[in-house]
Amino acid sequence: MSNGPIGSGQYPIQLDESAWRERLTPEEYQVLREGGTERPFSGEYEEVRPAGTYACRACGAELFRAAEQFDAHCGWPAFWAPRDNDAVELLEDTSMGMRRVEVRCANCGSHLGHVFEGEGFATPTDDRYCINSLSLVHEG
Repeated sequence: MSNGPIGSGQYPIQLDESAWRERLTPEEYQVLREGGTERPFSGEYEEVRPAGTYACRACGAELFRAAEQFDAHCGWPAFWAPRDNDAVELLEDTSMGMRRVEVRCANCGSHLGHVFEGEGFATPTDDRYCINSLSLVHEG
């Protein structure tokens, strides 16, 4: 997790912690609002979907499209790009003793996962947005 509590920035959707707890299951809250990570290979969206979009489970903002999802064999849904650059916020994360880049929903500040660069994937960007299934809702 990056410095400060999740959602402490200025986001269009801002709720107090009790409202987030009412809206989300305990597992979703732990990932989205406390920066947790679901167990690998346990999420419902790890398998690539043929079509549709992925929205933030906390606020409903569209974040990713199935067209940019790929099978990275990493245990979490992987995308080579967000729907557009304004859909997500990227923050430096040094919480695990290394430099990573945290991905948050730009609409509500919820934790989505991390983005990794230069891993050699045959995708247009060679980025891997490694996103928790618990952070997403697939639509259509």
